Amino acid sequence: MAIQSPPPNESVEITQKLILSRTDVQSLGIWQSNQTLLRMEARGAFPRRLKIGGTTCAWDKQEILDWLEDRRIERKTWRYADAS
Repeated sequence: MAIQSPPPNESVEITQKLILSRTDVQSLGIWQSNQTLLRMEARGAFPRRLKIGGTTCAWDKQEILDWLEDRRIERKTWRYADAS
């Protein structure tokens, strides 16, 4: 079964995608600069990007969603400026 691409200039909702572009990642609220994301990836603090070809890259959608869920869980125990 062949996978069909959407016609040119027709948007595809994030819910239908398996990989996310930089714009898709930003639409999820991840607004760090490309350089910051590269540093986070190198430290293992953000999912590593997939090289699609040439200079094009994307991220695995499930890895990004899992990373966001981890941040939500972390938020429950994290205390800003905790004096302890």
